[in-house]
Amino acid sequence: MIQWRGSMVALVTPFRDDRIDESVLKQLVQMHVESGTSALVPCGTTGESATLSHEEHDRVIEVTVQASRGRIPVIAGTGSNNTREAVRLTQHAQRVGVDAALLISPYYNRPTQQGLYLHFKAIAESVDLPLVVYNVPSRTAVNIEPETLARLTEFRNIVAVKEASGNLQQMRRILELTQGKLALLSGDDSLTFPVLELGGRGVISVVANIVPADVAAMVAASEVGKRQRANEWHERLLPLAKVLFLETNPIPVKTAMGMLGMIQPELRLPLCALSESNQQRLRQALQAYGLLKAGERCEVKGAK
Repeated sequence: MIQWRGSMVALVTPFRDDRIDESVLKQLVQMHVESGTSALVPCGTTGESATLSHEEHDRVIEVTVQASRGRIPVIAGTGSNNTREAVRLTQHAQRVGVDAALLISPYYNRPTQQGLYLHFKAIAESVDLPLVVYNVPSRTAVNIEPETLARLTEFRNIVAVKEASGNLQQMRRILELTQGKLALLSGDDSLTFPVLELGGRGVISVVANIVPADVAAMVAASEVGKRQRANEWHERLLPLAKVLFLETNPIPVKTAMGMLGMIQPELRLPLCALSESNQQRLRQALQAYGLLKAGERCEVKGAK
């Protein structure tokens, strides 16, 4: 059962020759099991879900569930700007054994708040599965207002919100209006510690793709009231978090994982390679963190 706390990784989708690299995906799952990650979140923004075919989307979720073997919860990204498609993806995820689903707000359509409510209502009523609403207005062009989230608490299986609005005042308002009925999860690594201080319970993290144990340690310290220790982790992680957003996510994180020998740093158009200048800044940040030495690659078995 998901505790809705801790470090939950926004898992990348590794490609090799433009196909899903299932063997490396399984290795990444194993790494997170061993590193104390609280949950796996495949097929989100970081997982390049927008460029996966429906068959690939389903397959990534299936492989992640199979590789986790019940040792770590799987929160599958199943959102879409097409409500029927989101329903289908979420129903499939439930059939293959995920523990929960992450639902981005409909992008491009720019629905009203009533439209957002009806969208999430339709999905909630179609499955018997815990659901996380994902608010990231910088990508979707629409903000899920705190009042709308409060309305959505009438559905017992809508249990959490991944907040990536960057607006701490809005997050405080969400906590006030939902009165403990929704777990607040940070959707921005740079704000995880402030969100925890507000009353958030964890993070769906991009940085955890690279340093999963460190992100888990920061959240764990906060949970037991070790505020100073949690802040020390936050300050250590912050430069890495910032450099991983020099360009559109997941371009920098996949580039970093390639530098570390964890995956082939393949992306799908319209995403493209990190610029040369930002590659240098990224390499310097990895070196400063102690992850990389000049000319060194940390090989993960099976990655070349």
